[in-house]
Formats: sequence, structure tokens, C-alpha cells
Amino acid sequence: MALLVEIWTDGACSGNPGPGGWAAILRSGEHYKEISGGEEHTTNNIVELKACIEALRSLKGACQVVLHTDAAYIVNCYRDGWAFKWVKNDWRNSKDDLVANKELWQELFSLAGYPGLFAGRHQVRFAKVRGHAGVELNERCDELARAERDRHNPKLKAKLAAAQAAASA
Repeated sequence: MALLVEIWTDGACSGNPGPGGWAAILRSGEHYKEISGGEEHTTNNIVELKACIEALRSLKGACQVVLHTDAAYIVNCYRDGWAFKWVKNDWRNSKDDLVANKELWQELFSLAGYPGLFAGRHQVRFAKVRGHAGVELNERCDELARAERDRHNPKLKAKLAAAQAAASA
């Protein structure tokens, strides 16, 4: 039987696009791990996807996963069968536009699968979490993602560098 892992993910973006961060918490039995990252120029949907991808990518072997996210963008894709329509329509959405973030979706599907369409490395069930509702590990992910967003914000970097220069003068 595959190892059961619970994952919580979140993303944060200042402006859309703008600086953004993602975070994930992985828990299995007594094991607990936090991972995070960010970019200077990204979107909220991208950091939400990256949080899921990086969490699943960090697992050593095939696992059974419950992935908790407050990203309706991701949950709705799985719940409402968006990928079936995308593949059928040559990766175009209902407005006949190319699907945004296609490469990230494809990577997520390679890791998480998509029932009836793609086999994934892991067996993943997505669980919708209400954001900012006091769910401890979701709140912690939000904190980590916001810290990464701020760390990758060029305006905040400049302010920090100026403050450090003033302190050392």
C-alpha cells in the first residue's frame, strides 16, 4: 500500500502579475515538511499551481495524497472536468482561447493524474479549504507564501537594502 501524505498548499501574489510566492506543507505520520519559493514576476494562478506541483514533486515515491488547497482554480478543474474539454478542444478553453498555464497544468496532471484522462505518479484527491478561515495548516501556508512574495518583491528588496546600508553606516 502506498504511503498516505496530506499536503496543504497556498500561493500569494502582489499585483496580478507581480511578485509572488508559493508554499506547501507535507505531513505523513510523524513526518512534517515545509517548502516554499517565489518569483519576481508571476500570477496568482501560477503560484497556486506551483505550490501543488512542487509539493508532489518533492515526494520520494508514489503516494496516496490528500491535497488541501484554497485555490478554486485547481479544485474546479478537477471537479468540473475542465481537462476533458481542454484536450478535446486542443488545449483551448470555453472562450476558444489557449488554456493559460498549459505547461504547468500538464506537469500537475503528470504528477497528480486526472481520472479517465491522464495517469499520474501519485493518487491524489483534492480537498477544497476555505481560505483565511482559521484552518491551521492553510494559515501557515499562507504565511509562508506571503513571506516568499515579499522576499521576491523588488520594491521591498530595495527598501531592505537601504535600511541595511543605513544601519551599517
